[in-house]
Amino acid sequence: MQLILVRHPQPAVAAGLCYGSSDLPAADGAIDAAVEALSVHARDGLPVYASPLARCAELARRLSPAPLFDARLAEMHFGAWEMRSWDDIPREEVDAWNADLLHYRPGGGESVMDVATRVAAFHDDLHAQGLDRALIVCHAGTIRLLSSLRQGGSLEEAALRAARTPHRIAYAEVTMLKA
Repeated sequence: MQLILVRHPQPAVAAGLCYGSSDLPAADGAIDAAVEALSVHARDGLPVYASPLARCAELARRLSPAPLFDARLAEMHFGAWEMRSWDDIPREEVDAWNADLLHYRPGGGESVMDVATRVAAFHDDLHAQGLDRALIVCHAGTIRLLSSLRQGGSLEEAALRAARTPHRIAYAEVTMLKA
């Protein structure tokens, strides 16, 4: 199976804020630019799956007349850290998360293992459908997890590998995965 993973367009949010699962729209003009760049991938009835968060859902609706929304594709929920400046989050909390990347719940939200478990369940369900190709509009964290799952190993190994992968996925960037 080939997965065409697309990170959402730039959200309408100030730089430096932790926004994980906050439901933010895309910035002005970002959807149009992404649709133009991605139109080659969204044709011939290709199934389009997406996180239900607005920055993904808006793009998915423009790429497909019937996108399939799945909450398991949403970005990590950072609890009390959501919509706070990264600079305002106490250093000891960030250090605690770095000390236990898999199980610490930043801001009381989700742990990396929580997110990995739901993303893996989506991946397994998608694979069971026997599709040749699918386009998925989601988030950088979700893309890193899906990419890591494809490398094999236990769920814990995949989650830790994804958590340790530097975030370098641009807005509206395409990542291609093959089974």
